[in-house]
Amino acid sequence: MNPQNPHKIFIYTALPCEAKPLVEHFSLKKDTTVQPFAVYFNHDICLTVTGLGKNAMAAGVAYTQALFASIEHPVLLNIGIAGHKDHAVGSLFLIDKITDLDSPKNYYPPLVFTPPCPTAHVQTASRPQLNYDRLHLCDMEASAFYETAVRFTSGELIQCLKVISDNRLSPVENIQPKQVSSLIAAHVTTIEPILTELCRMAGSVSTQAPELFEQLIQKHHFTASERGQLKNLLSRWNVVTNQRAPEFDESQLRRGKDVLFWLDQQISKIEFCL
Repeated sequence: MNPQNPHKIFIYTALPCEAKPLVEHFSLKKDTTVQPFAVYFNHDICLTVTGLGKNAMAAGVAYTQALFASIEHPVLLNIGIAGHKDHAVGSLFLIDKITDLDSPKNYYPPLVFTPPCPTAHVQTASRPQLNYDRLHLCDMEASAFYETAVRFTSGELIQCLKVISDNRLSPVENIQPKQVSSLIAAHVTTIEPILTELCRMAGSVSTQAPELFEQLIQKHHFTASERGQLKNLLSRWNVVTNQRAPEFDESQLRRGKDVLFWLDQQISKIEFCL
């Protein structure tokens, strides 16, 4: 695989049956030079089948992103199945909260566009949840996907889509690979506009250090780590405000840490309002 190829969209599925309808719809070709994972691609999209569970998902995301380290502001999307006690099999949800049941840690994928489907909270577990007694969706990869993905791009460009594959009336034991492929294939026309919107947002993020970044590091002291955080926060600011200039209260900003805190707080307020 040539790591200079301009893949900007990275899709991650746990299972081959989840990947199959996407491979077919987007005319993806398997890269036979990659051995640890099954990887499919075209000019714009790279899809990786990671295997089942959190460890496999984290490894798959990290491995693929390492191959494409030169890509700035990639779009990362996890597409897969989830269970719920009541939701109808085949229902599609964009995830707005992820809870890792083993930690427990919470993650909040920022939704800075109007989703074309309902949103939901997913809980990620190390083992299948067979009792169907939880209020939220359950899966086995989302938390590991998000926790790993945020190391490589802005949170706004990382999303999870889950299709309901099982519930109390149709438990997990009934799931068949062909059925999973059909369930995901039914939502390709919804997945496409989500990818389009995420690519639009990625394109609005400057690919070079913005002028404001240079001004801030001249005015305040930032460690090397803090400079990386500053770049990420300014990129997120550009996405959620359509590149509006931030109105800093200079009287409150004495150190680089103060700038980072202010930006993080303001972004959180904007995302909450959205």
